[in-house]
Amino acid sequence: MAEFIKIYPENPNPKDIKTVVDVIRKGGLVIYPSDTVYALGCDIKNTRALERVAQLKGIKLEKANFSFVCKDLSNLSDYVKQIDTSTFKLLKRALPGPYTFILPGNNNLPTVFKKKKEVGIRIPDNSIVQAIVHELGNPVISTSIHDEDEVIEYTTDPELIYEKWNKLVDIIIDGGYGDNIPSTVIDLTGDEPILVREGKGSLEI
Repeated sequence: MAEFIKIYPENPNPKDIKTVVDVIRKGGLVIYPSDTVYALGCDIKNTRALERVAQLKGIKLEKANFSFVCKDLSNLSDYVKQIDTSTFKLLKRALPGPYTFILPGNNNLPTVFKKKKEVGIRIPDNSIVQAIVHELGNPVISTSIHDEDEVIEYTTDPELIYEKWNKLVDIIIDGGYGDNIPSTVIDLTGDEPILVREGKGSLEI
């Protein structure tokens, strides 16, 4: 059974954050809040944990398009090729915020993502996940929690998430009700930004 931890976004308790990070470091899977929908994640450096996430999503790991949740833009150069000034300015305006930016990946990507030419980067405006990534010292992956309900695409109530996922993951964070609109996805790998999915993030950036 997963551990169910209440963490308040206004002031995340460092002890609770450490508990979550200890689980992630041991290869555990965590469901956490973001500035959009609740997400499932793990340490990007733990292949076994990544395989578990892919299995839960019903996809092959090498085909998975997981986003990397970074603590800030200083993480970018670890996984992304050098970007030009206008791209950097766009990222700086938009982040932290409800966006996923697809950027060209570099040679430092974890082994399982080596064949990928690009990577989705998220810096959510949510103090809980920011504290987790900061304490962990490297990004976690992010993949949205979907709902079977055809009307409601995403589950927003942490207690309902717990009911559904408590035997599948190791820790579930109750950070209050989530949103049910995903991030706006913008591809920045070409000459011009391309909108891949319109979500919560405004297109006026």
